[in-house]
Amino acid sequence: MNTAERPDVSVVIVSFNTRDLLRECLNTLAAEAGGVHYETIVVDNASRDGSADMVAAEFPAVRLIRSAVNLGFAAANNRGFAIATGRYVVLLNSDAFPRPGALPNAVAYMDADPRIGLGGARLVGRDDTWQPSARLFPSPLNDLLSLSGLSVRFPRSRFFGRVDRTWADPGEPAAVDWVPGAFSIIRRELLEQLGYFDEAFFLYYEEVDLCRRIKAAGYAVHYWPDVVVVHLGGESSKTLEHLTLSSSGAQLTLWRLRSEYLYYRKQHGLFTAWLARQVEQQWHALRAWKNGRHADAGRRAKAEESQAIVTLIKQAWRETDGGRVSPPRPW
Repeated sequence: MNTAERPDVSVVIVSFNTRDLLRECLNTLAAEAGGVHYETIVVDNASRDGSADMVAAEFPAVRLIRSAVNLGFAAANNRGFAIATGRYVVLLNSDAFPRPGALPNAVAYMDADPRIGLGGARLVGRDDTWQPSARLFPSPLNDLLSLSGLSVRFPRSRFFGRVDRTWADPGEPAAVDWVPGAFSIIRRELLEQLGYFDEAFFLYYEEVDLCRRIKAAGYAVHYWPDVVVVHLGGESSKTLEHLTLSSSGAQLTLWRLRSEYLYYRKQHGLFTAWLARQVEQQWHALRAWKNGRHADAGRRAKAEESQAIVTLIKQAWRETDGGRVSPPRPW
């Protein structure tokens, strides 16, 4: 492909049972591209709702990859990365919709500063409610602040509100640790250099791991408030009706815990992985003990929930051998 034909951006969208939202996402992308020369790659993770057929019939220009199995988020995106031809790769969730100017602004920021390896958007709900869009890297301390509710209770504190940077003005751009994968723009050459997402992560923590590798390579991760993207969140997980916490909630919690231990073991070693496990396990053990002593049905339900999470923590630790190995896909 010669330079004149090369798109500025390859938009990679992973699809899993969100057909109608995926249609809206693709239509919104086309309407709001703002003159950016882009290609779209949809990787369908064995959807059961006809998502892939809809793309083939209604969006023939889209490069469609049909997976026979659910590859998970990391591996599915990697399939898209492998055929991307743009100068930049944009990760876009199927339940995320760029607002006017989002894509042109993101490209302009990347063009203006070659030191930025990855950039993220200001994520909002359909009603413009704020969503965490620029975050601090995980640590056992940050996990404790979230579990305890202190980060929510004291959002304006630089210490307690550190996890989601709730103390910061969301209207100010910033260099940050990591941004959610609902929307992010990445230099393709850097992605090739770093080796894509780590496929040990089936779901959760893959974008945290990538941002850490980008920063370790000497590049910055940025948040831009005028790159605005509407994000619904959790739409694919709602389709896991065959799982029963609810069973789907238990399954997602198990996936999150597996990825958490894989991340901590990879980036910080066995002791930190163990410490992260102990923080959450002891917190829920205490919560189960405290609420299990009451006759109130709501308090007892909280106790049962925490008891179930303790069981999942032990299972995830065992299945990953303390964060050393990833269970076989699909999880």
